[in-house]
Amino acid sequence: MGRTFVHLSLLAVVAGVAAAPLARAETVILKSELKAANEVPPNTSPATGAAEASFDTATKTLSWKVTYSGLTGPAMGAHFHGPSEPGKNAGIVLPFKSPETPITGSAVITDAQAADLLAGKWYANVHTQANPGGEIRGQMTRQ
Repeated sequence: MGRTFVHLSLLAVVAGVAAAPLARAETVILKSELKAANEVPPNTSPATGAAEASFDTATKTLSWKVTYSGLTGPAMGAHFHGPSEPGKNAGIVLPFKSPETPITGSAVITDAQAADLLAGKWYANVHTQANPGGEIRGQMTRQ
């Protein structure tokens, strides 16, 4: 009876593990349209832009590409800001190495940052001398 009990116990453990939901890694795509009307407060810049990013949930790596045109002057800075809903400002959470278009890069982010990003609480922002608080901005959303 002892061996049978052990075998049944092992089978129960194996069956339980097999039935447990598997954590699946995925790549989440996020995008945003950057425009002056999204700034807080809005401005009258004719500039437009786009931010595209992919987030690998297994490695916690965020990769991005931000492009823009029509700024009132050279970009003085560009970053991801958060956490914030649309219509509210937040601090910089991830600076870009260069503000020159196209802006590309990648970084490993924390679990807390990932939670905010995936909840739509990060935005891309491009700053100029004429608009130091931000000339064009766009909230990053899942696609």
